[in-house]
Amino acid sequence: MNRIAKAFSNGCAFIPFIMGGDPDIETTEQQLYALRDAGADAIEIGIPFSDPVAEGPVIEAAAARALSQGCTVDQLFDLVARVRGEIEIPILFMTYFNPVFVYGVDRFVARSVEVGLDGLIVPDLPFAERAELYGPCKAAGLELISLIAPTTGERTAEIAANSGGFVYCVSSLGGTGARSTLDDSARRMVAEVRAVSDIPCAVGFGISMPEQAREVAQYADGVIVGSALVRIASEYGRDCVEPIYQFAKAIKESIK
Repeated sequence: MNRIAKAFSNGCAFIPFIMGGDPDIETTEQQLYALRDAGADAIEIGIPFSDPVAEGPVIEAAAARALSQGCTVDQLFDLVARVRGEIEIPILFMTYFNPVFVYGVDRFVARSVEVGLDGLIVPDLPFAERAELYGPCKAAGLELISLIAPTTGERTAEIAANSGGFVYCVSSLGGTGARSTLDDSARRMVAEVRAVSDIPCAVGFGISMPEQAREVAQYADGVIVGSALVRIASEYGRDCVEPIYQFAKAIKESIK
């Protein structure tokens, strides 16, 4: 059983997202340990990008701060390499395709495997156009996580049947960010995936409170929380580690 499969093997998985390099690389490293200690089952690290089209203002601002601090792809690879021996749960990069392309697809995938990454999430890479990245990932044993959204429609079955790791179900339209309520879109998407595949379904975009996480955990295999954690990093800066731990612990407790 690989690390991603193991993450979904003991109830609903908690998958937090943080922005790499915000407020700096050293604090990002401490956030990773805090999330592990809070009970995260996998962790997504965002690679900061100057044009994050799928993000709301909180994560967009975090990416801008990280870039202003000089955060690079190589720094984040080095970070994963440092923590891999201490953090046994899956670590994934969430990145736009441009940083991968600029780095070089084959080089990026090889480095990902070298440092111990488990998968990539690339929100601006359409499923129909993923061959350039999927081939190298498949050959290297690196999961390329597919996303579906309320507008995916009839392609959901095809995506679910040809995906690895887990399916990332985008709970609502628009960019990332906290929402006071969640509609039934994610529940419907999970049902559509399960009709054709047994691949785990993790729901993200908009989950910002323990009550929402508990609701999603009733029907999904995983709960992804991002903007709420990134907002804490924004508010507390280098003092964010303990507040992030406490918030993540509350989310984990809510979905047990």
